Amino acid sequence: MTTPVRWFAAGVLGALAVARLAAGPWEPLFNGKDLTGWKEVNGTAPYTVADGMIVSTTIAGSPNSFLATEKTYGDFIFECEVKQDIGPSNSGIMFRGLSTPDYMNGRVHAYQMELESAERAWAGGIYDEARRGWMYPGDLNPAGQKAYRYGEWNHVRIEAIGSTLRTWINGVPIAHLIDTMTPAGFIALQVHSISREDAAGRRISWRNLRIQTTDLTPAPASGIFIRSFVPNTLADAERAAGWRMLWDGQTSRGWRSAKGTEFPTTGWSIADGALTVLGLKGETKGGDIVTTEEFSAFELQLELQVTEGANSGIKYFVSPDEKGAPVGLEFQLIDDERHPDAKAGVDGNRTTASLYDLIPRGKLPSGAAIKPEAGKWQHARIVVTPAGHVEHWLNGIKVVEFERGSADFAARVARSKYAKIPGFAQAAKSPILLQDHGDVVRFRSIKVRTLH
Repeated sequence: MTTPVRWFAAGVLGALAVARLAAGPWEPLFNGKDLTGWKEVNGTAPYTVADGMIVSTTIAGSPNSFLATEKTYGDFIFECEVKQDIGPSNSGIMFRGLSTPDYMNGRVHAYQMELESAERAWAGGIYDEARRGWMYPGDLNPAGQKAYRYGEWNHVRIEAIGSTLRTWINGVPIAHLIDTMTPAGFIALQVHSISREDAAGRRISWRNLRIQTTDLTPAPASGIFIRSFVPNTLADAERAAGWRMLWDGQTSRGWRSAKGTEFPTTGWSIADGALTVLGLKGETKGGDIVTTEEFSAFELQLELQVTEGANSGIKYFVSPDEKGAPVGLEFQLIDDERHPDAKAGVDGNRTTASLYDLIPRGKLPSGAAIKPEAGKWQHARIVVTPAGHVEHWLNGIKVVEFERGSADFAARVARSKYAKIPGFAQAAKSPILLQDHGDVVRFRSIKVRTLH
């Protein structure tokens, strides 16, 4: 039997040891002899027991296959070792999993810790199987993308405590998610569907599966990005990381018209947890709104919903042009498929998440909930460091980065619609602006933290 890999880095080992000492006893989930306590759900990929391991094998033509625990679990800490070999494959660990007759004919759904050998290196990320798609793609934590080792034994850990869902691979923190949709369910080992016969027979092996369910203490903060799907709330871990709400979800406090000192009396609504541009025209249009606070080096994140055919934007480092209108760097928000301006500009530099009219959005990887869709909530993130490095993120993927004030940036401005605006985007600090372009767009969960 292969000797287990040495999975803990020294710092992480100490942190997780503290959590273990405070938690209840470990319970084995696999007896090493047979599949007592487990059941196969969906799919036809085989699961067998050999040499103290659960061995699963890909099979062509089958939908995703799962070996699920007969028990369900709410709050827990789960650990096991996994190895993928005999060719690359896609797998995962479902947790708080569900399979009910009233949902897609019993299809397994809920959270999945991704296990893969693909170049994108998203192993350890969290995917919402058969529901919302990617919740925490691996790109959100670049430091964790080298943790998984194909062809070797890897130690994996999942913490599901209340609304907090976290993953580790070989002692390296990978994902940190806040979500309340599914409080309990089974744990399941996945074999992903394949269509090609030459991909059949690839193997995923599992051993040392165990779980804690009592007296749970979460591991200390790891410092990675925290993605929350609970609207307009701030988790303790986010607060400890320096985040604060930039909109309280209920009032106009902290925001005003870009043209005056008060919040617009028309054109915007605050209802159902959303700050909404109503899409009015002419004199009834509310106009752009800005924060009453100014920002220089910051990280901003929010959720947004662009309706069909709509156009809007998030602007920063704004200053008035010759007509007094606020102009600045813009994180473009637009219906890429239906609004004509998305196809204008150069090389797609007016599509969603582009630096409007300056830098096109980079290529988005495939995967559910990655490509922006009109009518669905999207996650936007803007990072501006004290040194002037700027990043745009869309649904967990970095799609734009540049150095404000660099020669390349200056050249792009000179070729753009902003070429004749003196000092364009050179303000040391400014409010953050949400644009009223005359279309219905919704915002929520607006958060910010200062970068030093």
